[in-house]
Amino acid sequence: MELGLSGRRALITGSTGGIGYAIAEGLAREGARVWITGRTSESVQAALARLEQAVPGCQAGGTAADCATPEGAQKVFDDLPAVEILVNNLGVYGRAAAFETTDAQWQSIFDTNVMSGVRFTRHYAPAMAQRGWGRVVFVSSESALNIPREMIHYGMSKAAQLAISRGFAIEMAGTGVTVNALLPGPTRTENTERLRAERASAAGLSVAELEAEFFRKFRPSSLLARFTSADEVASAAVYLCSERASATTGAAMRVDGGIVNQIM
Repeated sequence: MELGLSGRRALITGSTGGIGYAIAEGLAREGARVWITGRTSESVQAALARLEQAVPGCQAGGTAADCATPEGAQKVFDDLPAVEILVNNLGVYGRAAAFETTDAQWQSIFDTNVMSGVRFTRHYAPAMAQRGWGRVVFVSSESALNIPREMIHYGMSKAAQLAISRGFAIEMAGTGVTVNALLPGPTRTENTERLRAERASAAGLSVAELEAEFFRKFRPSSLLARFTSADEVASAAVYLCSERASATTGAAMRVDGGIVNQIM
């Protein structure tokens, strides 16, 4: 299937690893010119080298910046004034007991997961509308609908992304720019693999035992009963960025392994 992405300029925030990198690689494989971001020059350069190895000859660049801050966002804007595709993937998470989550933790996760996407969309989407074509994707989570008891502040930020993506989609109505949210479920990435290994070791369990316990205790509604891969999530993101998704806007596409226990 021809996705119509060849030559399109795509920015993926928070993309030196995990889901963000997988989306960047997926778009590069379709011929898009991708731009990645990470906090350090080392991480950006390592991701670009990995991209070149995976997709030889791909057109890719990157900016080292803290995209959760206005200053970091401006650094990206200066390096890359305009794009046709924006994937707001930057995000952080972490467990915190409900009544022990501090003001600083609430504010940090809001600034990173919510305000970063607002700033980037506010900067890039109006020019997309003027050109008559564009794609904006917010990488949210099934935790937006199934608020996780172990990280309510994270669920809050992901639910906010759904409201924001729908609102921007309404604002872009009739312009040729679509705005959607993507809802991954528990996903296997470099970082989650490391955290699970640490938790398994601390609990005296194997990683396989810890994963089984996770789905039994925390995500019992999962129909896959396994972690999805970053590539599986990226495939859905690449579709939303494509010409083929021209009639999909203001939507929340689930790639959650069936965790959300509802049809709509």
